[in-house]
Amino acid sequence: MPFRKISKDIKLAAIRLYENNILSKAVILDYLNLSSRTFDRIYALWNSTGDVVRVTNGTRGRRRMLHFSDVDHLKCLIKHRPDWFLDELRYLLQTNRFISAHLSTIQRELARAGISRQKIKKIASERNADLRADFTGRMAQYMPEQLGFLDEISKDERTSFRTYGRSRKGCRAPMKGVFVRGRRFSATGLLTIDGMVTSTVVEGSMTHQSYLGFLEHSVMPLCAPFPGILSVLVMDNAKIHHGEGILDLAEQFGVRIEFLPPYSPDLNPIEEVFSKVKAFI
Repeated sequence: MPFRKISKDIKLAAIRLYENNILSKAVILDYLNLSSRTFDRIYALWNSTGDVVRVTNGTRGRRRMLHFSDVDHLKCLIKHRPDWFLDELRYLLQTNRFISAHLSTIQRELARAGISRQKIKKIASERNADLRADFTGRMAQYMPEQLGFLDEISKDERTSFRTYGRSRKGCRAPMKGVFVRGRRFSATGLLTIDGMVTSTVVEGSMTHQSYLGFLEHSVMPLCAPFPGILSVLVMDNAKIHHGEGILDLAEQFGVRIEFLPPYSPDLNPIEEVFSKVKAFI
């Protein structure tokens, strides 16, 4: 048989089909157009190195249960859905890659690839990618010193309750906490390239009138007509941010207002400031 290059994927497929008794050796050779001698050579290399291609340089030792391509498959699965359990990943490996791996093996390979268990960051499925792209494109026309970011934060008796604690391994960490809101305070602020330049706190929830008053007496006096410094205010689509009063006030001072696309608080950097404040509380 004349020499021909056999791809790595075909070699791996032959090994998987053979080791998992999915097809007989004769059928594998026929389907993949391999000679018995070629298959034996590939299989011997697999048993000795854990790979189907010879590597001239590299570390030696016991071959890994999961090949690099198997780990790439796991990484691809996790990229599209980060909340897979280990037993679910094991089932997908068995179904898609014909590999039976222990949970500890999967955990170890993921750790080696830099993947660990993290708290899920929930993203609204109602987000509109086109609206987010349009907003990002519009914001690119402004200089950093032109921008001011506004938002609100609230605090009640439950805010200071810590969600992590310490206890013996395998045991919960019980701690008494308040389940009713109690007194509630709301704050709003203006973030610029120079930091938080003004803010206010009210008892209860922030209303349209209190927000309008904050803009009129604390924010607008700091602004300049567009395209001057601090001439573009960015805020989300909360109900209290809309209304003719706010738009009329912005027009009076020559200030532009840019509204965030729905469900996109990550596009407002003031959210990072508020997260630090809540962590401190």
